[in-house]
Amino acid sequence: MSDPARISEIFSSIQGEGYLAGRRQIFIRMDECNLDCRYCDTVYEKGAVCRVETAPGSGALCALPQPPGVDSLVALVAEWHSRLPGAHHSISITGGEPLLQPETLHEWLPELRRILPIHLETNGTLHAGLGQVIDNIDYISMDMKLPSTAGCDQALWEEHRCFLEVAVQRQVSVKVVIGQDTPSDEISRVCAIMAKVERTTPLFLQPLSNAAGGVAVTAERILRLQETAAALLPDVRVIPQMHKMLGAL
Repeated sequence: MSDPARISEIFSSIQGEGYLAGRRQIFIRMDECNLDCRYCDTVYEKGAVCRVETAPGSGALCALPQPPGVDSLVALVAEWHSRLPGAHHSISITGGEPLLQPETLHEWLPELRRILPIHLETNGTLHAGLGQVIDNIDYISMDMKLPSTAGCDQALWEEHRCFLEVAVQRQVSVKVVIGQDTPSDEISRVCAIMAKVERTTPLFLQPLSNAAGGVAVTAERILRLQETAAALLPDVRVIPQMHKMLGAL
């Protein structure tokens, strides 16, 4: 097994993006990422501590030693679920990029899934890692990184296509972060990949957020990109980052 995975944060909040937007979840945010997106405002590195809410939804965080063991992680999630019955829809495994640690997820997910369904948030590039853990995942929210907003060193279209071909075994949705300068041909490229793999997969257009948590893209530009996507796919939705608007973790 690889080095023990480290968790940067564990907290309870409202899912602000994609297919499960508006649902309350227990978030387990893992360290490290294989990409360096321009719009990312989180530092992903191996920290000395894991920040955990002192009570679910309190916003107050305490520091616990790294790395957390599976028994303590499962006990914490079970306690929160028991304390607030019915409040949480699912557990969101997020990051960073969780699929950098498929061996750890293979150990964790069966135990966590006995408590609540599992929602994986991923940058949609590591299809081999997904294949190792997909049997214990219920929902997948995958990104497709647009060159105009993510600014990655190379286009990731082929990686995203391979990932989606695995992900369609579960309830999967695709999210793209759009900016004022996002060209229509990038949206068309996303739609072409999705249509080739599974045309009915929901596509979420997420406008870039500004420093205040509002939307940094004009309504006119959002509507033009939505029109491009809607002409090619049957399920296209626009959702800003709701948790930032709420001021939630």
